[in-house]
Amino acid sequence: MTGHRGLAPSTTALVSWALYADLGQYDEDFLVGLSCLADGADALFARAVLDRGGSLVVIVPATNYRDKLPEEHHAEYDDLFSRASDVVRLDFPDSTSEAHMAASIKMLEMADRLFAVWDGEPARGYGGSADVVAAARERGTPVTIIWPDGAQRD
Repeated sequence: MTGHRGLAPSTTALVSWALYADLGQYDEDFLVGLSCLADGADALFARAVLDRGGSLVVIVPATNYRDKLPEEHHAEYDDLFSRASDVVRLDFPDSTSEAHMAASIKMLEMADRLFAVWDGEPARGYGGSADVVAAARERGTPVTIIWPDGAQRD
C-alpha cells in the first residue's frame, strides 16, 4: 500500500469505500496487506484488509517512526499495529524520506500487487506515492490505483 496522507473527511469516505470494494474480490484466506500504517491511506487500507478477514504485515521504516506521525493518529496506529500478524523493522534510526522509500521498496519486494491511493500527480517529496508507483512499475509489480471520482487533496 502506498497513498496520500492528510485526506479530507469526504475523500477519506470515498477512498475507504473504494478500498473495501476492491479488496472484496480477494479470498480472505489469501489476503495479506502490507502497510506502514501512516495516517491516511495506509491506515484505511490496513483497516479494510483486517475487516475483510485478511492478515496485516506492518513495515516500520525507522525506530522513531510512530513518534513522527501526527499525535492524533497514535491510537489508530497502535490499534492496527497490535493486530498485525507480522512486523518488519528497518534499521533506520530516523523517520526520513529515505527511510520511507526504503520501507516502500521492502514492501514491493514482498508484494504481489501494489494498491495506491494516488491522484496521479508527481510526489510532493522523495518517497511519495508517485515514486512508489514508479518503482512498482519498474519491477513489473501490478498496480491498482484508487482515486474515486470526487476525491480531492489539499
